[in-house]
Amino acid sequence: MSQFNSFNFNNKKALIRVDFNVPLNSEFVITDDTRIKAALPTLEKILNDGGSIILMSHLGRPKEGPADKYSLKHIISHLSTLLHNRKILFANDCIGEQAVEMASNLQPGEVLLLENLRFYKEEEKGDIEFAKKLAALGDVYVNDAFGTAHRAHASTAIIADYFSAEHKMFGLLMEAEVGNAEKVMHSAEKPFTAILGGAKVSDKILLIEMLLEKANNIIIGGGMAYTFLKAQGFEIGNSLVENDRLDLANELIKKAADKGVKLMIPVDSVIADKFDANANTQMVDNNHLEAGWMGLDIGEKSIALFSETIMQSKTILWNGPMGVFEMEKFQQGTKAIALAIAEATKQGCFSLIGGGDSVAAINKFHLADQVSYVSTGGGALLEYFEGKQLPGIKAIKA
Repeated sequence: MSQFNSFNFNNKKALIRVDFNVPLNSEFVITDDTRIKAALPTLEKILNDGGSIILMSHLGRPKEGPADKYSLKHIISHLSTLLHNRKILFANDCIGEQAVEMASNLQPGEVLLLENLRFYKEEEKGDIEFAKKLAALGDVYVNDAFGTAHRAHASTAIIADYFSAEHKMFGLLMEAEVGNAEKVMHSAEKPFTAILGGAKVSDKILLIEMLLEKANNIIIGGGMAYTFLKAQGFEIGNSLVENDRLDLANELIKKAADKGVKLMIPVDSVIADKFDANANTQMVDNNHLEAGWMGLDIGEKSIALFSETIMQSKTILWNGPMGVFEMEKFQQGTKAIALAIAEATKQGCFSLIGGGDSVAAINKFHLADQVSYVSTGGGALLEYFEGKQLPGIKAIKA
């Protein structure tokens, strides 16, 4: 049983680092509450035990201290609704007198939300005094913010030093994130297929290097595919390319061949005469891509090839879209891959979706409940897979 599940929070003040960095529109209405919903099981368990909750989070990237548009007060009413209309107390600072007083008067069953941690520069600097002041507010420290686990900030890493081993732990979301990532990293059932998309090879070098040691198949899509194609001598027109990474692309192709890993690059593309939702488009084999055109999605032959590999997989990691799926004309590749992953999952494959755009895609096509796990941590998940030690995880395990 997990440390969190076996801990009794009765009469305890749980200081929880959550990731409520949610998108707000110009009216300050939350446009995607996935991150808040993901933390609810942790909050419910503490409240059901008879504990109280002090929530810490950041919102946006305030550069010059406090700013109304980055205030966490904007999420109060929605959070209250998600917690069955429970009243949410709000401290207009995270370490000031009001926060201290409200925290010390907190009664079992009450929820206190602290103002944006990043209104203080000390948060991102990992300031010890700042962490100490935050730590003094609660009895138990719970880190449930996987999305910021790769940052050595005061509230994600330093603060844990002020709690004993029994009084610092991961929340349920963090446990699930780490558990599912470890499953893919260390005990993936074969065949293991990794699907990588997105714009740049340079963003994914360390990930590809790691996957060459673990995966049976690596599928490359998105803008980064054209760097691989150009490296092999294909004409890619105006497609996205990193000319300084061509040698690297060839090295990765060779490494994959040497290790017996199947590195799959698209064989055809949906091309456009400009980067525009209303551009003229055609589907061509990649050896017929002409100057003046750009590839913005994988074509039907690539979809069929990739889908066949996906269907034969027992473990799938998906990070990055196959094309510019935000535009309807170029979403077919990403949608088809998402559907194939859902189908493979139905047949017993374990599928982990991670990285902002893949998560956005799986949500856009309403398939989140048809895959095994959707990670809330983009950068954190990538760094974890790259083999880096994440400060937020190390602080609890230390």
